[in-house]
Amino acid sequence: MDLRLPRLRRPRPRRALAAAAAVVVLAGAGTWTAVASDDAPEVRRADRVMATGEGVRIDTSFFTAGPEGRRPAVLLGHGFGGSKEDVRAQAEDLARDGYAVLTWSARGFGRSTGKIGLNDPEGEVADVSRLVDWLAARPEVRLDKDGDPRVGMAGNSYGGAIALLGAGYDDRVDAVAPAITYFDLAEALFPDGVFKKLWAGAFVTSGGGCARFEPELCAMYERVAESGVPDARARALLEARSPAAVADRIDVPTLLMQGQTDSLFPLGQADAAARAIRANGAPVGVDWLAGGHDGGDPETGRLHERVRAWFDRYLKGDESADTGPAFRVTRTGGVDSTDGRAQLRGASADAYPGLHSGTRTVELTGREQRFANPAGANPPAVSALPGIGGSGGLSQLSSLGIGVSLDFPGQHARFESAPVTRDLRVTGSPAVTVRVRSTSDDAVLFAKVYDVGPDGRQQVLPSQLVTPVRVEGARAGKDVELTLPAVDHEVRKGHRLRLVLASTDLAYASPAAPATYTVSLKSGLTVPTAPGVTTAAAPLPAWVVWLPVAGAVTALALLLTGRRRTAAPAPDPDLADVPLQITGLSKRYARSADRYAVRDLSFRVDKGQVLGLLGPNGAGKTTTLRMLMGLIKPDDGEIRVFGHAVRPGAPVLSRVGAFVEGAGFLPHLSGRENLELYWAATGRPPEDAHLDEALEIAGLGDALARAVRTYSQGMRQRLAIAQAMLGLPDLLILDEPTNGLDPPQIREMREVMIRYAAAGRTVIVSSHLLAEVEQSCTHLVVMDRGRLVQAGPVHDIIGSGDTLLVGTVTPVEEPLAEKVAALSGVESAVRTDEGLLVRLGADGTAPRLIAELVRLEVPVTSVGPHRRLEDAFLTLIGGSA
Repeated sequence: MDLRLPRLRRPRPRRALAAAAAVVVLAGAGTWTAVASDDAPEVRRADRVMATGEGVRIDTSFFTAGPEGRRPAVLLGHGFGGSKEDVRAQAEDLARDGYAVLTWSARGFGRSTGKIGLNDPEGEVADVSRLVDWLAARPEVRLDKDGDPRVGMAGNSYGGAIALLGAGYDDRVDAVAPAITYFDLAEALFPDGVFKKLWAGAFVTSGGGCARFEPELCAMYERVAESGVPDARARALLEARSPAAVADRIDVPTLLMQGQTDSLFPLGQADAAARAIRANGAPVGVDWLAGGHDGGDPETGRLHERVRAWFDRYLKGDESADTGPAFRVTRTGGVDSTDGRAQLRGASADAYPGLHSGTRTVELTGREQRFANPAGANPPAVSALPGIGGSGGLSQLSSLGIGVSLDFPGQHARFESAPVTRDLRVTGSPAVTVRVRSTSDDAVLFAKVYDVGPDGRQQVLPSQLVTPVRVEGARAGKDVELTLPAVDHEVRKGHRLRLVLASTDLAYASPAAPATYTVSLKSGLTVPTAPGVTTAAAPLPAWVVWLPVAGAVTALALLLTGRRRTAAPAPDPDLADVPLQITGLSKRYARSADRYAVRDLSFRVDKGQVLGLLGPNGAGKTTTLRMLMGLIKPDDGEIRVFGHAVRPGAPVLSRVGAFVEGAGFLPHLSGRENLELYWAATGRPPEDAHLDEALEIAGLGDALARAVRTYSQGMRQRLAIAQAMLGLPDLLILDEPTNGLDPPQIREMREVMIRYAAAGRTVIVSSHLLAEVEQSCTHLVVMDRGRLVQAGPVHDIIGSGDTLLVGTVTPVEEPLAEKVAALSGVESAVRTDEGLLVRLGADGTAPRLIAELVRLEVPVTSVGPHRRLEDAFLTLIGGSA
């Protein structure tokens, strides 16, 4: 079936002008803005809203700079979920370089209206031709002939795909430079018939929900998401919206920039585009950058310079412009010790080698192996984590080719090579043939290659990439040729390659029915080496690369296995119902024998309490919480949770939920999907999450269906609290949960804590907002300089008879306050706006204090017990806050 629509014809000159006039909605010249610069020409910006004639309005911005006159134009598209504002900086730079740049928000994004069509030829692609019509009528734009402007297109991801589609459907587009994008969207989201569920869900949520899409797209997603299996209609729908549908029509100079750390649109997508466009006789440049949708370094500055040079050559006609090599790949050369960033260097070739150049065979060993596809495909193995690019340290690891990978025993087979005798550079897609047999009709496998260090424990899954494969007719046994994801990765001498075939993967849909798979090798691992690709600079010594990698992987292994646990004391049956008992707890500062962060701390927390942990900076609160969560060990004393001693990795910690310094969420996923992803990564059964109960307590309502990037700070905090509540832990620890919240949001957070404890669970909250603690907590523990100052019910501490508020006519000077503090029977005296807060000692009385105040000529107007927690707190710690 031919899914391609007829190619849009160039409008005739008069029709082009008429079309251009018809799409301008705002009267006059639009809204103009000048963008100033000290060293470059002023950028002029005009904002307009254009109508498509079918009720859709497209929000645009037009950028020019420098003197009057005609110049080539560039259409600059944005990524999915974004808007024209995301590419403003690049647009301004191109304008200063002598281009007329038009940016726009695609249908359904920014201020543009209409349904999202995933670059529908009759929607978003037709909009591009209308924008080209408009450019053809502009006096600033160079024309090849009437109605035909000299125009290029560029953009990342969604914007990159529309650039390729624009070139395929409108022959007025003269050059394109797409980045980290797709050539075949059906293959990207349904690779080999397996549903890439997390990324598909990311598309829907970052688009604002299913209802924001064209109805047929929404229906397709819901159908596939429910069944977990993409059908022929779903593939056809996405194929029709893919550049691959018009592959034979894209015949303009094309610069393809694809990410190496990209489980959404891997390198194979750019390879397919390069082969198709080159077959049409067009110049093609291929650039594999260090970053991608899963993190790493996006190399923004370098890529923008390469795009400019590409357009200088093919739009301006500047033959001297250096467009770079036919093929370039960024390689990691160690870590910069000053900032921890991966050091990058380029390798290049005069011709694009493809994915199977210079192959050699690495023999693998391993017997026939049987493993299970568990019921419900749970727990799932972990490879790529969509959105890792926004995850800080994980992004750094991603740029080194390191991911958080996990394969469960009994759910995978593995085959290994002997140690390689010399360094082996893999550039392209390895391949292997295996025989698969299943107790079910179909089998779904996930193939991946690890780099295993000499000690057998250093494992690297290059770029977190896996190859999913659906094997139909597997019950009788079937030989399957697996083409693994393309990578650029160096295997060091003495390392081994490990092929893993897993039955599950967190990012994909697997069969829910239990089955047993049997797999055996039918060939060695064919590895492409691309010998024509040479590195510009010599690599750094091996230890520079592998030392931080070894540390990261070893730390991850310890975290996952908890293998260095020490023997814990026996549980105390008398404390089985006590959420927390701390006895004689002490922790010294590092390299100090007599300086303590926490010293001889003892207190108890009972069920149903909301306990406030208070103290000035340096009081030892954070150290106490870290010991309580098993992150560090005390030097003396013990912590018991429900009678069990707390140690790093102690099983009883599964009954503890914690929110400390916020939580990292994937911005393109909805709130609910973030929580489901987090719980799935724990490997615990979905029913144990008690997700609905946690969400009801957190009170997020309809916002759970929205992308987290749309959340306010307060909503993010409540989502983080909900994450800590998953599994409904009996003891919930919250460290500064109201940071950055406004008063209404703080009130909502207070209600969340109170609701959680109302069911008999226990909450410990550390906060500096004393007025809020006073309203939300039932009990308090006050610390100062590592020691316990006071503990008990809030009303007892606030209403304690040994603390008096002395009102004065005028503020009390510090010398006079010091004299009051030195009186017999007085523990402390702290100045306040109203006068003095005086804490009496064991032998102090109010009448004697009043007599002494009169003697010292303190201008007293009133004396009485204070009622604010803030006052009590300041009194208890003697003003050290």
